[in-house]
Order: sequence, then C-alpha cells, then structure tokens
Amino acid sequence: MNTNTKTNTHTQPTEAHANSSQASGAVIPEGASACDGLTVFFDGSCPLCRREIGIYQSLQADQAVAWQDVSAPTSALAAQERQALMARFHVQLPDGRLLSGAQAFVALWAQLPGWRYLAKFAAIPGITPLMELLYRGFLKVRPRMQVLARRWDDRNPRQP
Repeated sequence: MNTNTKTNTHTQPTEAHANSSQASGAVIPEGASACDGLTVFFDGSCPLCRREIGIYQSLQADQAVAWQDVSAPTSALAAQERQALMARFHVQLPDGRLLSGAQAFVALWAQLPGWRYLAKFAAIPGITPLMELLYRGFLKVRPRMQVLARRWDDRNPRQP
C-alpha cells in the first residue's frame, strides 16, 4: 500500500450522492460524504492503478484531493461496497455526486496541471462517451494486464 495514501473521513452521504452512486453501481462507504475537494476511490491492490494514482498524487491539484484506497483493510468497507468501488474508477465531487469511469477521470484531470488538456478534449461532444467505451474495453483486459504487471514487479523489485 502506498504510504502517501490519504483517507476520506467525512460524514453522511448526500441525497445527490446516493442517487449517483446507485446509477454507477457503487455504494460509498458509510461515513463518506461531500468534502472541500475531490475524493478519489481507487484499487490499491492493482499494480496498474497504483502506478497511475502515484502519477496523479505527485501533482499539485487545484483543490484538495482525498485518496481512498478501497482495497486497504483499514477502509472499513463491506465486501459488496469494496467490490463495486474496485470494479471501476470513482471520484466523489465536493457536492457529494459520485462519478465513475470516463466521467471520473475527466473530473480528476480537470484539477491536475498537465492533464487539463485531456479534460478540455473530453468536453468536445461525443468524446466522453467514446472514452467510456474505451474504458469498458480496458476493464475487460485489465485482469490479464494486472497479472503481467505483478510478474514484472516480482522480477523487478523497486529499490527503497
């Protein structure tokens, strides 16, 4: 687990949050809610996800970002919640709305220097739905890519 991971410790979800989380198939953990910035829910057990989140964490975001590793045993998630949040990338907006997939990436990219151009590109009509289709395709091959990434990590351990 990444030692730079921050957890979200906010209170109850909003009604808008509950509605959007149902639409995405994810259920936010009891005790999570709107906060001053984005909350990024990611699968810290996935070597691909860890690498990508590490890149995002190294950047200075425009607003506060809470990084929630939903695979961590300390995340206090029910098994069903954990499974739903690990299945797709999710971002909770400050107003409590939960976005997943391409929309979640666009929301995060809009806050990161050097990545905003992707968020602007996604604003072109039809681009975000296309990105969502590509993301769904990626999710189908992700398990095989994770196996390859784990093998790579095993053969090439990082130096402290």
